[in-house]
Amino acid sequence: MSIDRRSFVVAAATTAAILPARLLGAADQQRDPLGVRDDFPIVSDHVFLNSAYIAPVPRAVVAASHAFVEAKSARPMQLSALMTTNEAVRAQFARIVKAKPEEIGLLYSTGEGENVIANGIGLKAGDNVVIDDLHYNTEFVLYRALEASRGIELRIVKNRDGAVTAHDFEPHIDKRTRIVSVAWISHLNGFRHDMRPIADLAHAHGALFYADAVQAVGMIDVDVRASGVDALCCGSYKWLMAEFGVAPFFVSEGYIDRIQSDRIGEFSVAHTEPDYRYQLLKTARKFEATSPAFGAVSQLQASLSYLERTGIGRIEEHTVGLARQLHEGLVKQGHKVFTPPENRSSIVTFHCGRPVPEARAAFQAANIEVTVRAGQLRVSPALFNNADEIEKCLDVTKRLV
Repeated sequence: MSIDRRSFVVAAATTAAILPARLLGAADQQRDPLGVRDDFPIVSDHVFLNSAYIAPVPRAVVAASHAFVEAKSARPMQLSALMTTNEAVRAQFARIVKAKPEEIGLLYSTGEGENVIANGIGLKAGDNVVIDDLHYNTEFVLYRALEASRGIELRIVKNRDGAVTAHDFEPHIDKRTRIVSVAWISHLNGFRHDMRPIADLAHAHGALFYADAVQAVGMIDVDVRASGVDALCCGSYKWLMAEFGVAPFFVSEGYIDRIQSDRIGEFSVAHTEPDYRYQLLKTARKFEATSPAFGAVSQLQASLSYLERTGIGRIEEHTVGLARQLHEGLVKQGHKVFTPPENRSSIVTFHCGRPVPEARAAFQAANIEVTVRAGQLRVSPALFNNADEIEKCLDVTKRLV
């Protein structure tokens, strides 16, 4: 089986997997509003409300994985064909975030993206970086390390009732601010930042605006232009419904030359010249110094096709609706909800009034998958979930007040 044939098989599997969405009758609308449940085997055994942790993959991604390994076992693989798949994924991701393919690199993990930015922008003693306390752990580790090694200052904006606004950021940003960084959607409570006002504030002071988008792309409709984001990165094992090992990385064309890559290798080369001299790439591909995880890229191609065909706008409308159903139910039960009301993401976090072991046992007994940690419960419905599953979750939470 050639790689081209494999790509055809993957595309066919993806198309077949989502055809039921067009054939749904009225009786199925409540059980499967987006017509996707049959594509996710996990729903037959679990009420899976934990996609913000590690999301399951649809059958189309499984088919892509099998096709890749079978092709590798049966025929010689050609780098040119593998790179063609890379370019296809680059174009797919660019469409999804409203960018140009030339602005997309393929890294290995979300945290790698911010490391590239932080190490490539030329931070020096006296500079500062501004983040908020709803950010992911990597940012705190990274910038505290740069405080020690480069003498920069990390400034942390405190949330107010689970939310952070541009007004909260403003006192912390000045002419020495080089990076303003947020998690587009917080893993802690699902808070969705209002991106444009923060971007405008950062740009007014000459700072780069960065977004950790691992909890955003695939869950919500992302537009890097409208949001004012200069760079973002997101792993593909959450809302992109694919595998570990590949992380699409966006850098706006105005910043590509300004970020010095902290890794150089054969994949950084645009042209080879005599005497072992090289012209390096001037696109976001320059951040891909070494061979990527081609198998993971192949799976991502299948998952992005699946998400595009399903419609990310439809996914956002559906999952945000489920989150609001959950939020309203938790409030009525008397829970203290960490996620702000009217928040537009599919993650809801609330404080649990019972000991963690008791809460975890209650969900396990009901065969419902959620995240339980540090006195909080995080619930994150995805495209395959439905309102009945939210009610099952609320049936458990009413006993945990």
